Amino acid sequence: MSQSLRLPPLPALRAFESAARQLSFTEAAHELHITQGAVSRQVRTLEQFLGVRLFDRFTRRIELTEKGRNYFCVVQDSLCNIEQATKLTMGDAHRRITLDVLPTLCTLWLMPLLQEFTEAHPQIELRIDSSLDPVDFRSHQADVAIRVGRLPGRQYPADAPRIDLDLAQSWKDVQADFLFPDVLVPVMSRKLLSQGRPVESAADVLHYRLIHTANRKHAWADWLAQHRLGSPARAPSLDFGHFFMAIRAAKDCKGIAIVPKIFLESILVDAEMVCPFDSQLESAGAYYMLTRQSCANDLAVQQTRRWILSVANRFSDRAEAVPGA
Repeated sequence: MSQSLRLPPLPALRAFESAARQLSFTEAAHELHITQGAVSRQVRTLEQFLGVRLFDRFTRRIELTEKGRNYFCVVQDSLCNIEQATKLTMGDAHRRITLDVLPTLCTLWLMPLLQEFTEAHPQIELRIDSSLDPVDFRSHQADVAIRVGRLPGRQYPADAPRIDLDLAQSWKDVQADFLFPDVLVPVMSRKLLSQGRPVESAADVLHYRLIHTANRKHAWADWLAQHRLGSPARAPSLDFGHFFMAIRAAKDCKGIAIVPKIFLESILVDAEMVCPFDSQLESAGAYYMLTRQSCANDLAVQQTRRWILSVANRFSDRAEAVPGA
């Protein structure tokens, strides 16, 4: 028979994990609904139990020691595994899953589908967050995320359109499922096209104002370079912060926006917008769904994952045919 386990107190582990993740006793106190002093006492209890210093304490900040960083990784994984095992043991009767999605993808692609998910999985409540930041599962704020970017270690064509976003802060314990490629296409108002010069080739887009999006600042330059057309500086331009803003400007006849092809089904549905010139140029990266590998036995996470994969496959099939002008 094995010897009994020698484990530190669970409250001390929880206080340490929260403080280490946020590098703040104050934030840990807010998260755990206890005082900052209580967090500090719990951490000191843990340090006394271990016989090592876990944090370097400064006047206005704390930092993990080397042993603290190593211990944090193990403690965080262990607490996550205990949490998942607890949910499974309790029957997983009702779960809230936090899904973190890129803003425009959330509006144009995901939101119209949520009723379908609810009907298929009434026991799962989807909480939707929206962000462009690399997902950080260490914060415990997201269960599933959808991002666009490059997979680490994968080789991409040097001349492929760039993606200025990262998928994840850390790849430890992260599983990435491919959803669809990032293919950039021009879109514009049908009214503007009818009033201006025809767009019969890639070069013809330069007769119009080019609408840029801040988080994909190289999109037009790389698209034009792929068509051997040089710099977008040859055409007047407008700049917006997000794709949905650029799309709105294009709909208002401000110029031509360049957007991911996956948005076209929603953009072209009212016939006010057209894709004047089709393109099949894939970017150096793609859209991926990210989950924790340690959640492989979490039924609610896996049901959410399988549903997203199924709708991504449906949309990818339909996106092969792009309505033209």
